[in-house]
Amino acid sequence: MNEYPLPTPHPTSAHPARVYNVWLGGKDHYPVDQEAAELAAGANPTIVPSVRANRAFLGRAVRHLAAAGVRQFLDVGTGIPAAENTHEVAQQAAPDARVVYVDNDPIVLTHARALLVSGPEGQTDYVQADARDVDAILDAASRTLDLNRPVGLMLVAILQYVKDAEDPWDITRRLLDRLAPGSYLVLSHPAADVTAPEVAESMRIYNERAASHASATPRTRKEVERFLEGLEILEPGVVTLTRWRPGPSDTADDSLPMWCAVARKE
Repeated sequence: MNEYPLPTPHPTSAHPARVYNVWLGGKDHYPVDQEAAELAAGANPTIVPSVRANRAFLGRAVRHLAAAGVRQFLDVGTGIPAAENTHEVAQQAAPDARVVYVDNDPIVLTHARALLVSGPEGQTDYVQADARDVDAILDAASRTLDLNRPVGLMLVAILQYVKDAEDPWDITRRLLDRLAPGSYLVLSHPAADVTAPEVAESMRIYNERAASHASATPRTRKEVERFLEGLEILEPGVVTLTRWRPGPSDTADDSLPMWCAVARKE
């Protein structure tokens, strides 16, 4: 029996990728996802700007890694495709970049195969797997990526769906263990210690409507720093989304309750 059974599309429980799709203004969701998204955002008005800032952080981080010579990316927890996906950003900078997308929702993978199409010089692949199933992810990714060369591991707004009892810190370490030196971790995570009451209430509302395997746990900055142990953390360290290497037109907003960081494996 599969230790991490994959979900089937179900219209009575909210799913993270579909709720996220609502917040990004998409149309690929069920009424239960829209209800969860709207009620959670009502309890925490920073959710929608946080989701957009999270996409912007992903873009800045991928561009930085591409400029540093990274040509391979493993994006775990892809979500339903939206603007500025990992391969689009990477291949704008490096047309030969290869990207493997991983998600456990078959709806996500259906959209990914249709919409996340590589440029002619690069390559994309799609893996249906649970974020906790490290061996399945890496074995499948190795069909497209050379794990003996640096990889940008993208864990962007995904680890909150791994419970403390399932040890998301160990999952992150095991993913990194099989990647070559010079690989990077790109991480973002909802914060439990920024606008804490609003975050707690919005998470409660979402979790009441989500399937048990998709419930979310915000974490403190100290808990997020644990994901980066043993890595070289790039400046400016663990910061809120808009503080990570903003562009000249970006506006800082420390009320957005998500921590983020980029770190390098020595």
